[in-house]
Amino acid sequence: MKIAILSRNSKLYSTARLVEAAEARGHEVRVLDVLRCYMNITSHNPSIHYRGEDLTGFDAVIPRIGASVTFYGTAVLRQFEMMNVFPLNESVAISRSRDKLRSIQLLARKGIGLPVTGFANNPDDIEDLISQVGGAPLVIKLLEGTQGIGVVLAETHNAAESVIQAFMGLKANIMVQEFIKEAEGSDIRCFVVGDKVVAAMRRQSAAGEFRSNLHRGGTATLVRLTPEERSTAVRAAKIMGLNVCGVDMLRSNHGSVIMEVNSSPGLRGIEQTSGKDIADLIIQFIEKRFEALGAAKDKSLGSNHRTRTRGKG
Repeated sequence: MKIAILSRNSKLYSTARLVEAAEARGHEVRVLDVLRCYMNITSHNPSIHYRGEDLTGFDAVIPRIGASVTFYGTAVLRQFEMMNVFPLNESVAISRSRDKLRSIQLLARKGIGLPVTGFANNPDDIEDLISQVGGAPLVIKLLEGTQGIGVVLAETHNAAESVIQAFMGLKANIMVQEFIKEAEGSDIRCFVVGDKVVAAMRRQSAAGEFRSNLHRGGTATLVRLTPEERSTAVRAAKIMGLNVCGVDMLRSNHGSVIMEVNSSPGLRGIEQTSGKDIADLIIQFIEKRFEALGAAKDKSLGSNHRTRTRGKG
C-alpha cells in the first residue's frame, strides 16, 4: 500500500512511529505537511498538490492534524476522501470530536455517562449555570483548548463567577462542568483501534495540579479496565465515528464518565506505559479495512456485471 501521513513534523514521536510501523510491514509511506497541501476542487477530477507536485496513487491517509489547523486539515482530508483514498479517521468525525460542546451533546444523546455540563451565553445566567452543575468547585473549559490549556478549576463560587464573567467578556466559548473530586487528579486514557480498546493507562496529575495531561507533568501507569469501561470507550468512539481515538474518562461515585474523545491521540505515553506496539496495530487495522473495502468493491462490480448480462438476455 501507499500511505500518506498528514503531519506538520515528521520527527514527532507519533508520526515517526507510524512511518516505522508501516515500512516494517512493507508499505510505502510519505509524510505530508498538511498546510503545504493545496487543492483543485472539481467534480470529475479532484486533485491535491504538494510543493508543486500532483499527489496521486495513495491508498490510505493517516490524519495527524493538530487542533490549531483543524479547519484546513480537514479540508485537505476531505479532498483525499473525494479521491477515494481510505482515511484512518474521516474528516467529518474529526470535526465532530474537535467541537467539545457538540461531542458532549452527541454522547449525552446516546446515554453515555458524562459529568454534569452547562453552557450559557449571557452573564445574567451565570448564577443559575453554576447551581446547575452542583456549585463550586467546578471546572471551566475553553471549547477550543487542548492538552489542558484553557481548563480552569474554580474552587469557590466567587472565583467561578469571576472566571466565567472574564471569559464571556472576551467572547470566548466555554462550558462549565462538575468537578469530580473523587478522581483525585487522575483520569484514564483508553486507546481504541477499530472495535476494541487495545491499551489503557491511568494518568495522574502532578502535585498541586488537577489536570492529568502528560504534557503538564502528569505520570502514567497501567490500569485494568472494567468490562463496562471498555464497552463505554468503544461506544464513544463509534458515536464520534472514529476508527482510532483516545477516550478519556474519570472514575466518579456514580460510575465512569467520559471527559473527551481525542481524534489524534499521541502514541508515546500509551506505548511506553503499555509496552504495546500501538503503531503496528493501527497499520494492521488499515490493512484489514482496506482489504475489506476492496473485496466489497469487487463484489459490487461483479454484481453489476451480472445484472447487465441478464439484461442483455
